[in-house]
Amino acid sequence: MSAIAIKICGLSTPATLEAALEAGADLVGFVHFPKSPRHVSLEVGRTLSAQARGRAERVLLLVDPDDALVAAAVAALDPEWIQLHGRETPKRVAAIRTATGRRVMKAIGIATAADLASVAAHAGVADRILLDAKAPPEAALPGGNGHSFDWDLLDGARLPADYMLSGGLTPDTVAAALARTGARAVDVSSGVELRPGEKSPERIAAFIAAARG
Repeated sequence: MSAIAIKICGLSTPATLEAALEAGADLVGFVHFPKSPRHVSLEVGRTLSAQARGRAERVLLLVDPDDALVAAAVAALDPEWIQLHGRETPKRVAAIRTATGRRVMKAIGIATAADLASVAAHAGVADRILLDAKAPPEAALPGGNGHSFDWDLLDGARLPADYMLSGGLTPDTVAAALARTGARAVDVSSGVELRPGEKSPERIAAFIAAARG
């Protein structure tokens, strides 16, 4: 049985990034989206990305970026992955993948079974699909809201083998989520925070231990 891949997203300080790296995170995510409490400037992102180079796969999270932002952000962070967390179409995902030469992870918000319909279209162009809880209509952020979705919706769904499960996971729930869904990869942001944007080294370590346990 292959190991569970673990992504810690929304890292914004050298200390919490170091905690995630030392705890054994496979992927570390940096958010460049000014509305997010986890937003990092391209200069801060550059520094953090350099710290993680060769120690984990680096993920640059963008939301509906234009070509200029994609180019500038990739130049600054030099990530292995670009995570698209907005309303990007399969065509847009493919264009960004081609333009940058980077692997692309597409987040898809799930609230009902109907939301799974877009998985197949994106799976054909993205290198990985991330299933997140769909943000409530009034939410300012497309993700990182601390909500989970009904994992029963995944029963019988046709999903890529390496899809990543996200949405409201915590050190206390991740083991159950993995057992229930059979997912082989998980992503966490708010679930390892003390307050929005402030990661807890202890919760990061506990999450990784629980996912691997």
